[in-house]
Amino acid sequence: MKDGNKSLEFIVSPTAEAINTQNAGAPPAVSVARRAVFPFTAIVGQEEMKLALLLNVIDPKIGGVMIMGDRGTGKSTTIRALADLLPEIDVVADDPFNSHPSDPELMSDALRERVAQQVEIAIAKKKVPMVDLPLGATEDRVCGTIDIEKALSEGVKAFEPGLLAKANRGILYVDEVNLLDDHLVDVLLDSAASGWNTVEREGISIRHPARFVLVGSGNPEEGELRPQLLDRFGMHAEIRTVKEPTLRVQIVEQRSDFDQNPKEFLEKYEPEQNELQKQLVDAQERLKSVQLDYDLRVKISQVCAELDVDGLRGDIVTNRAAKALAAYEGRTEVTVDDIRRVVTLCLRHRLRKDPLESIDSGYKVQKVFGQVFGLETANG
Repeated sequence: MKDGNKSLEFIVSPTAEAINTQNAGAPPAVSVARRAVFPFTAIVGQEEMKLALLLNVIDPKIGGVMIMGDRGTGKSTTIRALADLLPEIDVVADDPFNSHPSDPELMSDALRERVAQQVEIAIAKKKVPMVDLPLGATEDRVCGTIDIEKALSEGVKAFEPGLLAKANRGILYVDEVNLLDDHLVDVLLDSAASGWNTVEREGISIRHPARFVLVGSGNPEEGELRPQLLDRFGMHAEIRTVKEPTLRVQIVEQRSDFDQNPKEFLEKYEPEQNELQKQLVDAQERLKSVQLDYDLRVKISQVCAELDVDGLRGDIVTNRAAKALAAYEGRTEVTVDDIRRVVTLCLRHRLRKDPLESIDSGYKVQKVFGQVFGLETANG
């Protein structure tokens, strides 16, 4: 596009973070202390939620996690703990999209041009971003905005990045997702699926990478998500308040210990945190070589067909999740037990709701799984 004799340039309004990282060679400011985050390995119970989150970190293409459960069950604590656990990533120092310094699929278009022109790029390290999406967020706040006035008067694409830019290569967390406007949920799910965010206004289009693990949480009492939107989440974890008194006491005591002396508490769990971090990094590498036998793939599809699951997302996600679990546990062959452990997480939210049926959807998935895989006796 031209404005008079001027070609339309591309300008991104720098975020405060980008300004601070421009001097990547300089030592970090000592005055900025990182807030202590409760360690992931210290979280008691909620195994279903933790497994779903870990598998999505190993393979983000699983498509995110929807966590439904009671209030005060540690949903946001667990998600923040996971983001803090992950190793630092390499980013381009002056780039507001957390662009990868060498992978073109994770670069903004403007950065690709600089790389093509062999411009030297400063590299910095940063923690995996964890972005909270506020309930009242507008589409402009989420996707970013284009300054049309500047585009027409000065011939520049002035782009103000949104939350999707900040979340690239990280985790985007939406609490009370069932209260979020359906249109915004659509935007988030589209970006999570495609890995790109496109902003178009008055004939001007800007796109940037937006690859993130989408985590939504909510309380079923406050309303369900539409089935079409629910189906777009890769996995669905259900969590309940812990009933066992001794476990409840353990959780309360751990939280109290952390609040009283975070430094000492974090040091106590540091070896476990480091071990889990290495396990996740190794699993990401191993994932490429994990094999899933053809007969097992056929049986997964048979389970989906017998449960009357619409579309093929259920088949695809179950395949991916089973492979991620095998990689996580250090294996390159998927077993029947891997599939059993992930199949409920991958399919329970894709079943058609029958208002007259009192049977739990998770039990129904396991029952059909047992029949197809010939394990009825093992599953009762």
